[in-house]
Amino acid sequence: MTRLLPGILAMAAIVLASNILVQFPFGDFLTWGAFTYPFAFLVGDLVNRFQGPRAARIVVLAGFLTGLICSLIGTQIMGVSGPLVTLRVAIGSALAYLVAQMTDVSIFTALRNRPWWQAPLISSLISSSIDTVIFFSIAFSALFTFLEPGVDVSWAAAPGPLLGFGPAAPFWVSLAIGDWCVKIALALVALVPFRIIIGKVTARFA
Repeated sequence: MTRLLPGILAMAAIVLASNILVQFPFGDFLTWGAFTYPFAFLVGDLVNRFQGPRAARIVVLAGFLTGLICSLIGTQIMGVSGPLVTLRVAIGSALAYLVAQMTDVSIFTALRNRPWWQAPLISSLISSSIDTVIFFSIAFSALFTFLEPGVDVSWAAAPGPLLGFGPAAPFWVSLAIGDWCVKIALALVALVPFRIIIGKVTARFA
């Protein structure tokens, strides 16, 4: 368990920071949390590379528990229009994280013997897409109103230009696409620290 501690602490720190930073907008369609959360995939991939999929799944579960605690605290903090974290957001966040991160571990494991960049990139691209679809659909789509009918999310369903300039679409779709674009961009950026860390650790134990 001591060997897993750095990964657990890193994952917990990213999840905690993302839960805090998601409260602060960045432009019209993003929050600052969008720029920290994608690095959870980097942490999981590094643990998987060095310690295997079982260790990676343990680290993922540690992040999941951290997210649940943050959500429980958020449901008790009242904002202007109600609790900071609604039931739909809490369910969407927890389910999206768990499914996406476990998918990332499985895909990375299947590709681990291919060229170094394929496993982290492909696993992150697919799992980030899954994460975005699950979270924004459950949290804001009209299809999931039954989860929390008393909470008004009409602002998210209000139609407007997609990303401010495209065809009309529900506002939450613009939020989802903006978030997804950041995830994809950071999946590419994360290849740099992934390669550097892999190289340094490999050289150290060569």
